Amino acid sequence: MAEFSWAPRSSLEKALVAGAHGTRGIEAGISLTEIRNFDLIQVMARRGQAAELAKVAKARFGVAAPNAPKAIQTSDATLIWSGPDQFFVLSKGGKHTMQTLATSLSGPASLSDQSHARVLISISDAKARAMLAKLSSIDLHPDAFAVGAAAATSMDHTSVTLWRGGDRDGLAVFNLLVFATFAESLWHMILDSAAEYGVDIGHSKEF
Repeated sequence: MAEFSWAPRSSLEKALVAGAHGTRGIEAGISLTEIRNFDLIQVMARRGQAAELAKVAKARFGVAAPNAPKAIQTSDATLIWSGPDQFFVLSKGGKHTMQTLATSLSGPASLSDQSHARVLISISDAKARAMLAKLSSIDLHPDAFAVGAAAATSMDHTSVTLWRGGDRDGLAVFNLLVFATFAESLWHMILDSAAEYGVDIGHSKEF
């Protein structure tokens, strides 16, 4: 009898090889990290309920949910705009799951668990912006794409949600969510685009 395992696995489990990639003999210009084991819930206002959703979301999270392309950090979650009257709730540790959010948000909103349907990739370091410019038409200059800016866009014909997180060591950090079924293809495209700068590849359970 065949043995089956229902343990969740990353879509990049085979493609991600931790360590150095690309040009050698230079300090890596890009840090490329897959973030694993997160909770991701998409919240979409029901018809005519956008104002009520905004009200209950602010009561739940302590901040106004994004109503424009931006990502808002709370004490234990990130709220990421994903389209008109909808946003993602990204968190860790089971604090914001379908079950915990349903009690306050399911009246004015529809909830969808995207935790295993998306892959989360963090891209940072000195050449991150230059590399992303090869893949996206979004203007990522700091004056146009500041900390907290977000966009629903595409990279290599693949739909992604992109946002700028808080800087790390004075350098920009960009995060992207991609559908799991397209993640491996996009990952290889990112590696090809980043190779000339030298890449430090890894995965983490921490944001």
